[in-house]
Amino acid sequence: MISLILIRHAETDMSGRFCGHSDPDLNAAGRARLPSIARQTASLGIRRIFSSDLLRAARTADSVGHATGLKIELLPALREIHFGQWEGLNWVEIEARFPRHAQAWIREFPARGAPGGESYQDFSRRIDRSLDSIARGGANSIAAVVTHRGVMRHVLSRICGWSERETFERTAYGAIVPVVYPPGAAISPGSNRQTRHGGMSNDCKEEK
Repeated sequence: MISLILIRHAETDMSGRFCGHSDPDLNAAGRARLPSIARQTASLGIRRIFSSDLLRAARTADSVGHATGLKIELLPALREIHFGQWEGLNWVEIEARFPRHAQAWIREFPARGAPGGESYQDFSRRIDRSLDSIARGGANSIAAVVTHRGVMRHVLSRICGWSERETFERTAYGAIVPVVYPPGAAISPGSNRQTRHGGMSNDCKEEK
C-alpha cells in the first residue's frame, strides 16, 4: 500500500482545447500558482515525486521538488491521453472538421477514441501499469504524482468510485488529491471522505 498525492499541472494557454501529448509551457497564471501548490504539498511527508514528462507537468513538479528537496522522476507513461488529429482543437473546431466522428465519440466514449489518437483502453492500461510500478517501489510511503486531468479522472473513478461530475469538478488546474493505492486498499466510496479547503481533497471524496 502507498499513499499517492495526485497533482494536476498548473494552467497553460491551451485551456479549453484538446491537449493530450501537445506540450505547451505554463502560462502566467500557471506560473503564479506554483508557490501555492508547493506550499500545500511540502508538509505532506512526500518521499518521492513522479511526473509526466510533458512540460506543463514537469514545471509543476519542479516547484514541488524545490519545496521538498526531492528530485523529480519523469515518466512518459503518466502523460495525458493522446488525442490524435484533435490535438490543439476546441470542440467547436472538432465538430466543424470531424462532424460524424465527433457525434460518434459522444455516443460511444470510452469505446471510441479521437481519430489517430490513443484508445481509452490503451490509455487506462498504461496508467494502471505505471501506478502499479510506483506502488511496488514505495510500499508504506507517500509519493507525489504530477500529471493531467484525464489521468486523475481515471484513477479517481476507478479507485474512489467518484462520479464523472465529481472527477471533473475536483481536477481543476493545480488540484491536489490524496488517495490510497492499490485500489483494494482504498476507502470505500461514501465512507469518511472529506475535503480540505484550498482544493485539496482527502480520502477520495469532497465534503457534501
